[in-house]
Amino acid sequence: MHPPLLHQMNSFSPSTFSVAGFECSPRLPQRPRWPAEWERHEATWATWPRNPETWPQNLADARREHAGFLKLIADHEPVRLVAGGNARPSAMASLACTSGVELVDLPSNDAWMRDHGATFAIDQADQSLVAVNWTYNAWGEKYPPFDLDQRIGSEMAKLTSANLLCCSLVMEGGGLETDGRGTLLTTESCVLDPVRNEGMTRQRFETLMARVLGIERVVWLPGGNIVGDDTDGHIDQIARFLNSRQVAVTQPTHTKDPNFEVEQNNLRAVTAWAEKGEDPIEVITLPSPGVVELSGIRLPASYCNFYLANDLVLVPAFGVPQDEVAKGLLKDLFPKRQVYSHPSRNLLWGLGSFHCLTQQQPAVDTIRKTHGAKSSIQA
Repeated sequence: MHPPLLHQMNSFSPSTFSVAGFECSPRLPQRPRWPAEWERHEATWATWPRNPETWPQNLADARREHAGFLKLIADHEPVRLVAGGNARPSAMASLACTSGVELVDLPSNDAWMRDHGATFAIDQADQSLVAVNWTYNAWGEKYPPFDLDQRIGSEMAKLTSANLLCCSLVMEGGGLETDGRGTLLTTESCVLDPVRNEGMTRQRFETLMARVLGIERVVWLPGGNIVGDDTDGHIDQIARFLNSRQVAVTQPTHTKDPNFEVEQNNLRAVTAWAEKGEDPIEVITLPSPGVVELSGIRLPASYCNFYLANDLVLVPAFGVPQDEVAKGLLKDLFPKRQVYSHPSRNLLWGLGSFHCLTQQQPAVDTIRKTHGAKSSIQA
């Protein structure tokens, strides 16, 4: 039997609380809201690639693509790049003379900022920035060591003067997607993974998300792994909000493709949710890149791994014909933003792309002035 959903823990410090059996400290936000990615950013955070085991034989090429997409983002908003220890010299060389990129001297194990970094929210009670630091264990302890990455979220809170909220839930930012209006998309295959959180249930997760991020409704997709995926089905490989009235999902490929069943099941789940809601939700299908390989190994390519910066849509390109189709579609869907398709094939050798490698820091003052029905809907 789980402990009460919310009470102050007697066996911990006075500033440690339990929410649905998960420890949270030191202070819970009073009125949390997790802004959508299309709302204004103060900055984008990233971590410089340093691990040759993640990019065997092509770390230099991956760094070149990484520097390229950071430069595009820096034209639109500041970039705060974690690059400490032996990662710093190559980051400095790759981004020399690039204005708008600040190097943050913190050590790291790997480059996946979306997953090991803080998830930034806003406490509407005082309009303060909140940095939620989930417990990170490299996708179910798949890739030790991860001790340095575990510390990055807390350091981000210090550097941004955000209110730090540490949570014992084992989770990664790539497993969570919001419309900024209280709806969360996620997958059962990731959230209910017993290696991450033994005894996890939908109810416990939904209770925690409500208290920590202000989530009012959770849309559960089955998830499942596309070929090459090592995240147990992160949502940012499967489905993404385009705005609060549209959601993008990968279009299933031909029936003989090994990804067909996973993609079809998730498309059906999104469609079923969209059709039964009171407010109309349009489901937009993004093309599948098809088979993307490097050294004869199929990689987990998905155009759902695009990233939204201020006035920008950054779309991964994998060197296949569908790249231009996906770019054109997203250009139509985001007419007020510049849409760039940038090479990501070498980054994908590490099993992720632009969204996996970034984390947005919301611009609290701008959002406070503009937040409302119109600003929440439009992207």
